[in-house]
Amino acid sequence: MGVRDIQESTDPHVKRLYKDEAIKIFDFFTDEFFGIEKTVAQIVRYFHAASLKGEESRQVLYLMGPVGSGKSSLAEKLHRGLEESDPIFAIEDCPMFEEPLHLIPRHLRKEFEKMLGVHIEGDLCPVCRYRLKEEFGGKYEEFPICTVEFSKRARVGIGVVPPVDPNNQDTSVLIGSEDISKLDLYSEGDPRVLELNGALNIGNRGVVEFIEVFKNEIEYLHCMITATQEKVVPAPGRHGLVYVDTVIVAHSNEAEWQKFKGDHTNEAILDRIVVIRVPYNLRLSEEVKIYQKIIRHSDFRAHVAPHTLEVASMFAILSRLEPTNKCDLMTKLKLYNGEEVIEKGRTKKVDVQELREATKREGMNGISTRFIMKALDNALSDNTAGNCINPINVREALINMVKEADLSDDARKQYLEFLQDTLHKEYLEVLEKEITRAFVYSYQEQAEALFQNYLDHAEAYVNKSKVKDRNTKEELAPDEGFMKSIEEQIAIIGSAADGFRQEVISYLWAANRRGEKIDFRSYEPLKEAIEKKLITSVRDLSRVITKSRMRDEEQTEKYSTMVKNLLEHGYCPSCVDVVLKYAANNLWKD
Repeated sequence: MGVRDIQESTDPHVKRLYKDEAIKIFDFFTDEFFGIEKTVAQIVRYFHAASLKGEESRQVLYLMGPVGSGKSSLAEKLHRGLEESDPIFAIEDCPMFEEPLHLIPRHLRKEFEKMLGVHIEGDLCPVCRYRLKEEFGGKYEEFPICTVEFSKRARVGIGVVPPVDPNNQDTSVLIGSEDISKLDLYSEGDPRVLELNGALNIGNRGVVEFIEVFKNEIEYLHCMITATQEKVVPAPGRHGLVYVDTVIVAHSNEAEWQKFKGDHTNEAILDRIVVIRVPYNLRLSEEVKIYQKIIRHSDFRAHVAPHTLEVASMFAILSRLEPTNKCDLMTKLKLYNGEEVIEKGRTKKVDVQELREATKREGMNGISTRFIMKALDNALSDNTAGNCINPINVREALINMVKEADLSDDARKQYLEFLQDTLHKEYLEVLEKEITRAFVYSYQEQAEALFQNYLDHAEAYVNKSKVKDRNTKEELAPDEGFMKSIEEQIAIIGSAADGFRQEVISYLWAANRRGEKIDFRSYEPLKEAIEKKLITSVRDLSRVITKSRMRDEEQTEKYSTMVKNLLEHGYCPSCVDVVLKYAANNLWKD
């Protein structure tokens, strides 16, 4: 399994977000789980500690979190990991696929341990003990051995325990039963009547998953206590105890955990549980990946317009964040995504680690991924003709769902405010940039040209030198008017301009020394200023062309070029029409 440090990431957002935090990324989980690196690291740490025969080897791994946070998916991933692993040696025809070294008599084990360099722990199950004595006369070396592969469907090494009806909690689901048809042939204490096919039996040497574990009565969980701490479970009937060596993975939501934890009579089980929180993801880029994965693995074949999943993801994450007096929730969302937030021409200085530490239950409440996927389906059903979903119809679907959902009045009011105000404004900013890019021929080149030109003049200004014209080779004084036209886009005016120019040159000089590639996106405040400059330069033209019903020949040509550019950037004819109408109604109002 590949392991790497999160600091090795080439994504500047990740580096900015985690700074000096030592978090490991495990390739086994990376393609399916997003934004819960710390949770995954805790799970791996549990298995590592258990493999060293520490206390964790006798503890239940309990995943606790809100609905749809990925608890069941994590358990399922562990199942698949076992199924993809190499076959193991087992005693042939053993109902529990047990360790062949159990055949070695106890008085010989020390010698075998020295010879093999392993620790032999555990005893034969009643069935194999009977066979060793009666069929093989105690000759353990003649007992046949085979290889088995872990399989959930074949019930080999992977057991699953769903919640059981509290009025009919039959422990045979856990420990098997006696075959009553054989009681006519054998006595009640004969191992040949045993059916060791319970979840804890077939999960021996593998994993047993308890789904919604605390929906079961406490008496039903006593087997779980002995299976973890003493590594034995009772055999059905009068057959004593059976050795088991399995990982028990349990999960439930937080309400059930709090209820169970609040009962002091459950202390015996609480002492045997390693609790790992599985919160909702709080990183925008990772939330988008979750929906991309779900869509990829589904039959969803509609076109998804650019920024659709981002807008839906923003709503989900906003609903999961706790308010703070240090910034508004949209700013917090961006900071949690590793973005630089610009305020009055400066990068907003808020420590993300401090924001996290000031919260108590962030990520444990809010909108689930399932809620968002339903909204995507609803948006598509409202636009079957276009077979396309876009930020506008998804936002409308979310508004309708929130109005109909069983929520408290405060939660409904806040969610509608996110959708109707916060996300409306955020999407309009995104859309304005999109249309500007579509209007401006070779947007990237023009932005880069502005960037290089600004650098030339700012460097000359800071160093009190001249600017050498790239074409005529003339030496000219720094162009104050040009620099101000860029700086005023982010409210840098008057004496603040001197400090800003020095900051730009210092930052980019340091980045260049570190070997980083320098372009117009390198310094966030300057990037925002350049983008706003380009937006301003085409704003009037954009307004005319998106709102005009009667276009002249030149406007028609520019409009066609803009549509063509949008189509090349991932839009389809249906969503281009929708977003441009939305822009005409909401952007650049007179």
